[in-house]
Amino acid sequence: MADDTGTKRSCNVPEKTKLHMAMLALQFGYAGFHVVSRFALNMGISKIVFPVYRNIIALILLVPFAYFLEKKDRPALTASLLLQFFFLALIGITANQGFYLLGLDHTSPTFASAIQNSVPALTFLMAVALRIEQVRLNRKDGVAKVLGTVSCVAGAMVITLYKGPTLFGPAPIHQQTPVLLTLGDANGKNWTLGCIYLIGHCLSWSAWLVLQSPILKKYPARLSVTSYTCFFGVVQFLAIAAFFERNAQAWLVHTKGELFSVFYAGFVASGIAFAVQIWCIDRGGPVFVAVYQPVQTLVVAIMASIALGEQFYLGGIIGAVLIITGLYLVLWGKSAEQKFIKRTETIPSTNGEHGDNRTANRTKSSLAQPLLNSTAENV
Repeated sequence: MADDTGTKRSCNVPEKTKLHMAMLALQFGYAGFHVVSRFALNMGISKIVFPVYRNIIALILLVPFAYFLEKKDRPALTASLLLQFFFLALIGITANQGFYLLGLDHTSPTFASAIQNSVPALTFLMAVALRIEQVRLNRKDGVAKVLGTVSCVAGAMVITLYKGPTLFGPAPIHQQTPVLLTLGDANGKNWTLGCIYLIGHCLSWSAWLVLQSPILKKYPARLSVTSYTCFFGVVQFLAIAAFFERNAQAWLVHTKGELFSVFYAGFVASGIAFAVQIWCIDRGGPVFVAVYQPVQTLVVAIMASIALGEQFYLGGIIGAVLIITGLYLVLWGKSAEQKFIKRTETIPSTNGEHGDNRTANRTKSSLAQPLLNSTAENV
Protein backbone atom coordinates (compact mmCIF):
# COMPACT_ATOMS: atom_id res chain seq x y z
CA MET A 1 0.00 0.00 0.00
CA ALA A 2 2.82 2.39 0.88
CA ASP A 3 4.59 1.65 -2.39
CA ASP A 4 1.39 2.23 -4.34
CA THR A 5 0.84 5.53 -2.57
CA GLY A 6 4.38 6.65 -3.32
CA THR A 7 3.98 5.66 -6.95
CA LYS A 8 0.72 7.60 -7.23
CA ARG A 9 2.29 10.70 -5.71
CA SER A 10 5.29 10.56 -8.01
CA CYS A 11 3.00 10.17 -11.03
CA ASN A 12 0.32 12.60 -9.88
CA VAL A 13 2.54 15.70 -9.75
CA PRO A 14 3.95 15.34 -13.30
CA GLU A 15 0.45 14.86 -14.71
CA LYS A 16 -0.78 18.07 -13.09
CA THR A 17 2.24 19.87 -14.47
CA LYS A 18 1.58 18.45 -17.93
CA LEU A 19 -2.05 19.55 -17.74
CA HIS A 20 -1.14 23.14 -16.87
CA MET A 21 1.59 23.31 -19.51
CA ALA A 22 -0.73 21.83 -22.14
CA MET A 23 -3.48 24.33 -21.36
CA LEU A 24 -1.06 27.29 -21.47
CA ALA A 25 0.31 26.12 -24.83
CA LEU A 26 -3.25 25.65 -26.06
CA GLN A 27 -4.13 29.26 -25.23
CA PHE A 28 -1.10 30.54 -27.15
CA GLY A 29 -2.13 28.46 -30.16
CA TYR A 30 -5.71 29.72 -30.04
CA ALA A 31 -4.54 33.31 -29.51
CA GLY A 32 -2.56 33.14 -32.74
CA PHE A 33 -5.61 31.67 -34.44
CA HIS A 34 -7.63 34.83 -33.66
CA VAL A 35 -5.13 36.95 -35.58
CA VAL A 36 -4.69 34.40 -38.39
CA SER A 37 -8.46 34.05 -38.86
CA ARG A 38 -8.93 37.80 -39.11
CA PHE A 39 -6.06 37.88 -41.59
CA ALA A 40 -7.81 35.25 -43.73
CA LEU A 41 -11.16 37.04 -43.61
CA ASN A 42 -9.53 40.32 -44.64
CA MET A 43 -8.09 38.57 -47.69
CA GLY A 44 -11.60 37.52 -48.66
CA ILE A 45 -11.53 33.80 -47.90
CA SER A 46 -14.97 32.19 -47.73
CA LYS A 47 -16.38 31.69 -44.24
CA ILE A 48 -17.61 28.24 -45.33
CA VAL A 49 -14.60 27.07 -47.32
CA PHE A 50 -12.17 28.06 -44.54
CA PRO A 51 -13.61 25.66 -41.90
CA VAL A 52 -13.95 22.88 -44.49
CA TYR A 53 -10.23 23.00 -45.29
CA ARG A 54 -9.41 23.50 -41.62
CA ASN A 55 -11.17 20.31 -40.52
CA ILE A 56 -9.95 18.25 -43.50
CA ILE A 57 -6.36 19.06 -42.52
CA ALA A 58 -7.12 18.26 -38.88
CA LEU A 59 -8.71 14.94 -39.92
CA ILE A 60 -5.69 13.98 -42.03
CA LEU A 61 -3.44 14.74 -39.06
CA LEU A 62 -5.51 12.90 -36.44
CA VAL A 63 -6.68 9.72 -38.22
CA PRO A 64 -3.29 7.93 -38.42
CA PHE A 65 -2.56 8.55 -34.74
CA ALA A 66 -6.08 7.49 -33.74
CA TYR A 67 -5.88 4.30 -35.82
CA PHE A 68 -2.48 3.05 -34.69
CA LEU A 69 -2.30 4.34 -31.11
CA GLU A 70 -5.84 3.27 -30.13
CA LYS A 71 -6.18 0.19 -32.30
CA LYS A 72 -6.32 -2.20 -29.33
CA ASP A 73 -8.15 0.07 -26.90
CA ARG A 74 -10.90 1.35 -29.20
CA PRO A 75 -14.35 0.04 -28.16
CA ALA A 76 -16.84 -1.32 -30.66
CA LEU A 77 -18.65 1.36 -32.63
CA THR A 78 -22.45 1.43 -32.38
CA ALA A 79 -25.20 3.42 -34.10
CA SER A 80 -25.86 5.25 -30.83
CA LEU A 81 -22.23 6.35 -30.58
CA LEU A 82 -22.18 7.50 -34.20
CA LEU A 83 -25.27 9.61 -33.52
CA GLN A 84 -23.59 11.14 -30.47
CA PHE A 85 -20.46 11.92 -32.51
CA PHE A 86 -22.66 13.55 -35.15
CA PHE A 87 -24.33 15.86 -32.63
CA LEU A 88 -20.98 16.52 -30.95
CA ALA A 89 -19.70 17.71 -34.34
CA LEU A 90 -22.83 19.77 -34.92
CA ILE A 91 -22.26 21.63 -31.66
CA GLY A 92 -18.46 21.66 -31.34
CA ILE A 93 -17.41 21.98 -34.99
CA THR A 94 -20.20 23.35 -37.17
CA ALA A 95 -21.98 25.73 -34.79
CA ASN A 96 -18.84 26.61 -32.82
CA GLN A 97 -16.61 27.46 -35.80
CA GLY A 98 -19.39 28.89 -37.93
CA PHE A 99 -20.62 31.34 -35.29
CA TYR A 100 -17.02 32.30 -34.49
CA LEU A 101 -16.12 33.28 -38.06
CA LEU A 102 -19.38 35.19 -38.51
CA GLY A 103 -18.79 37.04 -35.24
CA LEU A 104 -15.13 37.74 -35.94
CA ASP A 105 -16.04 39.14 -39.36
CA HIS A 106 -18.16 41.81 -37.64
CA THR A 107 -15.84 42.56 -34.69
CA SER A 108 -12.10 42.21 -33.96
CA PRO A 109 -9.68 39.53 -32.68
CA THR A 110 -9.28 41.21 -29.27
CA PHE A 111 -13.02 41.53 -28.76
CA ALA A 112 -13.68 37.96 -29.94
CA SER A 113 -11.08 36.68 -27.48
CA ALA A 114 -12.48 38.83 -24.67
CA ILE A 115 -16.07 37.67 -25.09
CA GLN A 116 -14.89 34.05 -25.06
CA ASN A 117 -14.16 34.54 -21.38
CA SER A 118 -17.82 33.83 -20.73
CA VAL A 119 -16.96 30.20 -21.61
CA PRO A 120 -15.71 29.30 -18.07
CA ALA A 121 -18.92 30.57 -16.44
CA LEU A 122 -21.16 28.89 -19.03
CA THR A 123 -19.20 25.63 -18.81
CA PHE A 124 -19.27 25.73 -15.03
CA LEU A 125 -23.06 26.19 -14.98
CA MET A 126 -23.62 23.44 -17.58
CA ALA A 127 -21.28 21.03 -15.79
CA VAL A 128 -23.01 21.66 -12.47
CA ALA A 129 -26.46 21.21 -14.07
CA LEU A 130 -25.37 17.86 -15.55
CA ARG A 131 -23.66 16.89 -12.27
CA ILE A 132 -20.30 16.49 -13.98
CA GLU A 133 -18.90 19.13 -11.61
CA GLN A 134 -19.85 19.29 -7.93
CA VAL A 135 -20.01 22.49 -5.92
CA ARG A 136 -20.35 22.49 -2.15
CA LEU A 137 -20.88 26.04 -0.98
CA ASN A 138 -20.52 24.93 2.64
CA ARG A 139 -16.82 24.27 2.00
CA LYS A 140 -13.99 26.63 1.08
CA ASP A 141 -13.16 24.81 -2.16
CA GLY A 142 -16.72 25.19 -3.46
CA VAL A 143 -16.79 28.90 -2.64
CA ALA A 144 -13.35 29.35 -4.26
CA LYS A 145 -14.51 27.78 -7.54
CA VAL A 146 -17.59 30.01 -7.70
CA LEU A 147 -15.67 33.18 -6.81
CA GLY A 148 -12.89 32.28 -9.24
CA THR A 149 -15.33 31.83 -12.12
CA VAL A 150 -17.01 35.15 -11.32
CA SER A 151 -13.62 36.86 -11.08
CA CYS A 152 -12.54 35.54 -14.51
CA VAL A 153 -15.69 36.81 -16.16
CA ALA A 154 -15.47 40.15 -14.31
CA GLY A 155 -11.90 40.60 -15.52
CA ALA A 156 -12.93 39.97 -19.12
CA MET A 157 -15.79 42.47 -18.78
CA VAL A 158 -13.41 45.12 -17.43
CA ILE A 159 -11.03 44.59 -20.36
CA THR A 160 -13.93 44.88 -22.81
CA LEU A 161 -15.91 47.76 -21.30
CA TYR A 162 -13.36 49.96 -19.50
CA LYS A 163 -10.22 51.43 -21.05
CA GLY A 164 -8.95 54.03 -18.59
CA PRO A 165 -5.74 56.00 -19.09
CA THR A 166 -2.93 54.72 -21.33
CA LEU A 167 -0.12 53.06 -19.38
CA PHE A 168 2.05 51.74 -22.20
CA GLY A 169 2.00 52.28 -25.95
CA PRO A 170 4.71 50.62 -28.02
CA ALA A 171 5.37 51.63 -31.59
CA PRO A 172 4.08 49.19 -34.22
CA ILE A 173 6.69 46.81 -35.60
CA HIS A 174 4.91 46.49 -38.94
CA GLN A 175 4.14 50.13 -39.61
CA GLN A 176 4.46 49.64 -43.37
CA THR A 177 2.17 46.60 -43.55
CA PRO A 178 -1.41 47.81 -44.13
CA VAL A 179 -3.00 44.37 -43.79
CA LEU A 180 -1.64 44.01 -40.25
CA LEU A 181 -2.91 47.45 -39.31
CA THR A 182 -6.42 46.47 -40.37
CA LEU A 183 -6.59 43.15 -38.52
CA GLY A 184 -8.79 44.68 -35.86
CA ASP A 185 -10.74 46.91 -38.25
CA ALA A 186 -14.47 46.29 -38.18
CA ASN A 187 -15.64 49.54 -39.78
CA GLY A 188 -18.84 49.18 -41.74
CA LYS A 189 -19.73 45.98 -39.89
CA ASN A 190 -22.68 45.26 -37.63
CA TRP A 191 -21.04 45.10 -34.19
CA THR A 192 -24.26 44.05 -32.43
CA LEU A 193 -24.83 41.19 -34.86
CA GLY A 194 -21.21 40.18 -34.37
CA CYS A 195 -21.75 40.02 -30.61
CA ILE A 196 -24.81 37.81 -31.08
CA TYR A 197 -22.84 35.43 -33.29
CA LEU A 198 -20.01 35.30 -30.74
CA ILE A 199 -22.43 34.56 -27.90
CA GLY A 200 -23.74 31.63 -29.97
CA HIS A 201 -20.12 30.57 -30.45
CA CYS A 202 -19.49 30.67 -26.68
CA LEU A 203 -22.64 28.65 -25.92
CA SER A 204 -21.63 26.04 -28.50
CA TRP A 205 -18.08 25.86 -27.17
CA SER A 206 -19.23 25.45 -23.58
CA ALA A 207 -21.70 22.71 -24.52
CA TRP A 208 -18.97 20.98 -26.53
CA LEU A 209 -16.56 20.97 -23.58
CA VAL A 210 -19.22 19.60 -21.23
CA LEU A 211 -20.67 16.94 -23.56
CA GLN A 212 -17.28 15.44 -24.41
CA SER A 213 -16.81 14.33 -20.81
CA PRO A 214 -19.71 11.80 -20.60
CA ILE A 215 -18.99 10.55 -24.14
CA LEU A 216 -15.42 9.77 -23.12
CA LYS A 217 -16.79 7.62 -20.31
CA LYS A 218 -18.58 5.46 -22.89
CA TYR A 219 -15.88 5.62 -25.57
CA PRO A 220 -12.51 6.25 -23.88
CA ALA A 221 -10.53 6.54 -27.12
CA ARG A 222 -9.78 10.25 -27.13
CA LEU A 223 -8.15 10.60 -30.56
CA SER A 224 -10.84 8.46 -32.18
CA VAL A 225 -13.58 10.63 -30.68
CA THR A 226 -11.84 13.72 -32.03
CA SER A 227 -11.39 12.12 -35.46
CA TYR A 228 -15.04 11.11 -35.74
CA THR A 229 -16.06 14.60 -34.62
CA CYS A 230 -13.86 16.23 -37.29
CA PHE A 231 -15.19 13.84 -39.94
CA PHE A 232 -18.81 14.67 -39.22
CA GLY A 233 -17.89 18.35 -39.03
CA VAL A 234 -16.46 18.18 -42.56
CA VAL A 235 -19.60 16.40 -43.80
CA GLN A 236 -21.85 19.02 -42.22
CA PHE A 237 -19.87 21.97 -43.60
CA LEU A 238 -19.83 20.37 -47.07
CA ALA A 239 -23.62 20.03 -46.87
CA ILE A 240 -23.89 23.72 -45.97
CA ALA A 241 -21.49 24.65 -48.78
CA ALA A 242 -23.63 22.77 -51.30
CA PHE A 243 -26.40 25.32 -50.69
CA PHE A 244 -24.55 28.53 -49.80
CA GLU A 245 -21.14 28.38 -51.54
CA ARG A 246 -21.55 27.39 -55.18
CA ASN A 247 -18.85 29.70 -56.54
CA ALA A 248 -15.98 27.48 -57.70
CA GLN A 249 -13.48 30.33 -57.30
CA ALA A 250 -14.17 30.43 -53.55
CA TRP A 251 -12.58 26.98 -53.20
CA LEU A 252 -9.25 28.11 -54.64
CA VAL A 253 -6.39 29.28 -52.42
CA HIS A 254 -5.06 32.40 -54.13
CA THR A 255 -2.22 33.64 -51.91
CA LYS A 256 0.46 32.32 -49.58
CA GLY A 257 -1.25 34.18 -46.76
CA GLU A 258 -4.47 32.22 -47.30
CA LEU A 259 -2.49 28.97 -47.48
CA PHE A 260 -0.71 29.74 -44.21
CA SER A 261 -4.02 30.66 -42.53
CA VAL A 262 -5.66 27.41 -43.61
CA PHE A 263 -2.72 25.24 -42.52
CA TYR A 264 -2.37 27.07 -39.18
CA ALA A 265 -6.09 26.62 -38.52
CA GLY A 266 -5.98 22.95 -39.53
CA PHE A 267 -2.76 21.83 -37.83
CA VAL A 268 -2.51 24.10 -34.78
CA ALA A 269 -6.03 25.30 -33.98
CA SER A 270 -7.78 22.02 -34.87
CA GLY A 271 -5.54 18.95 -35.15
CA ILE A 272 -3.11 19.62 -32.31
CA ALA A 273 -5.50 21.76 -30.25
CA PHE A 274 -8.38 19.25 -30.37
CA ALA A 275 -6.10 16.37 -29.34
CA VAL A 276 -4.62 18.37 -26.45
CA GLN A 277 -8.01 19.70 -25.40
CA ILE A 278 -9.77 16.34 -25.26
CA TRP A 279 -6.86 14.87 -23.25
CA CYS A 280 -7.15 17.74 -20.78
CA ILE A 281 -10.93 17.27 -20.56
CA ASP A 282 -10.48 13.56 -19.88
CA ARG A 283 -7.85 14.14 -17.19
CA GLY A 284 -8.87 17.53 -15.79
CA GLY A 285 -12.56 17.92 -16.56
CA PRO A 286 -14.41 20.51 -18.67
CA VAL A 287 -14.29 23.29 -16.06
CA PHE A 288 -10.51 22.93 -15.68
CA VAL A 289 -10.13 23.39 -19.45
CA ALA A 290 -12.58 26.29 -19.67
CA VAL A 291 -11.06 28.26 -16.80
CA TYR A 292 -7.85 28.70 -18.79
CA GLN A 293 -9.75 30.57 -21.49
CA PRO A 294 -9.14 34.04 -19.94
CA VAL A 295 -5.39 33.54 -20.34
CA GLN A 296 -6.00 33.67 -24.08
CA THR A 297 -7.27 37.26 -23.82
CA LEU A 298 -4.01 38.35 -22.21
CA VAL A 299 -1.98 36.64 -24.95
CA VAL A 300 -4.09 38.23 -27.71
CA ALA A 301 -3.69 41.66 -26.08
CA ILE A 302 0.10 41.19 -25.97
CA MET A 303 0.22 39.98 -29.58
CA ALA A 304 -1.89 42.94 -30.71
CA SER A 305 0.37 45.32 -28.79
CA ILE A 306 3.55 43.92 -30.35
CA ALA A 307 2.30 43.36 -33.90
CA LEU A 308 -0.19 46.22 -34.24
CA GLY A 309 1.12 48.74 -31.73
CA GLU A 310 -2.07 48.62 -29.65
CA GLN A 311 -1.80 50.38 -26.30
CA PHE A 312 -2.11 48.95 -22.80
CA TYR A 313 -4.78 50.69 -20.74
CA LEU A 314 -5.48 50.71 -17.01
CA GLY A 315 -8.64 48.69 -17.62
CA GLY A 316 -6.60 45.96 -19.26
CA ILE A 317 -4.25 45.72 -16.28
CA ILE A 318 -7.14 45.60 -13.78
CA GLY A 319 -8.87 42.96 -15.89
CA ALA A 320 -5.68 40.91 -16.09
CA VAL A 321 -5.32 40.92 -12.30
CA LEU A 322 -8.94 39.76 -11.89
CA ILE A 323 -8.47 37.01 -14.49
CA ILE A 324 -5.29 35.67 -12.90
CA THR A 325 -6.86 35.84 -9.44
CA GLY A 326 -9.92 33.95 -10.65
CA LEU A 327 -7.79 31.31 -12.34
CA TYR A 328 -5.84 30.78 -9.12
CA LEU A 329 -9.03 30.50 -7.05
CA VAL A 330 -10.57 27.86 -9.30
CA LEU A 331 -7.39 25.79 -9.48
CA TRP A 332 -6.92 26.07 -5.71
CA GLY A 333 -10.55 25.04 -5.19
CA LYS A 334 -10.14 21.93 -7.34
CA SER A 335 -6.87 21.05 -5.61
CA ALA A 336 -8.42 21.46 -2.15
CA GLU A 337 -11.41 19.36 -3.21
CA GLN A 338 -9.14 16.53 -4.36
CA LYS A 339 -7.30 16.56 -1.05
CA PHE A 340 -10.61 16.42 0.82
CA ILE A 341 -11.80 13.45 -1.25
CA LYS A 342 -8.51 11.61 -0.72
CA ARG A 343 -8.75 12.15 3.04
CA THR A 344 -12.30 10.76 3.10
CA GLU A 345 -11.18 7.70 1.11
CA THR A 346 -8.58 6.81 3.74
CA ILE A 347 -11.13 6.72 6.59
CA PRO A 348 -11.67 3.02 7.45
CA SER A 349 -15.22 1.69 7.53
CA THR A 350 -16.72 0.28 10.73
CA ASN A 351 -18.87 -2.29 8.97
CA GLY A 352 -19.61 -3.67 5.54
CA GLU A 353 -22.48 -1.28 4.91
CA HIS A 354 -20.27 1.74 5.43
CA GLY A 355 -17.68 0.16 3.18
CA ASP A 356 -20.23 -0.17 0.38
CA ASN A 357 -21.31 3.43 0.83
CA ARG A 358 -17.71 4.59 0.72
CA THR A 359 -17.11 2.66 -2.49
CA ALA A 360 -20.19 4.20 -4.11
CA ASN A 361 -19.20 7.67 -2.99
CA ARG A 362 -15.67 7.20 -4.30
CA THR A 363 -16.97 6.09 -7.69
CA LYS A 364 -19.30 9.10 -7.85
CA SER A 365 -16.46 11.41 -6.88
CA SER A 366 -14.20 10.08 -9.60
CA LEU A 367 -16.87 10.85 -12.19
CA ALA A 368 -17.56 14.29 -10.80
CA GLN A 369 -13.87 15.18 -10.39
CA PRO A 370 -12.01 13.93 -13.49
CA LEU A 371 -8.76 15.60 -12.39
CA LEU A 372 -8.23 12.68 -10.01
CA ASN A 373 -6.15 9.87 -11.44
CA SER A 374 -8.17 6.82 -12.43
CA THR A 375 -5.83 4.71 -10.29
CA ALA A 376 -7.36 6.30 -7.18
CA GLU A 377 -10.39 4.06 -7.64
CA ASN A 378 -8.21 0.97 -7.13
CA VAL A 379 -6.87 1.91 -3.71
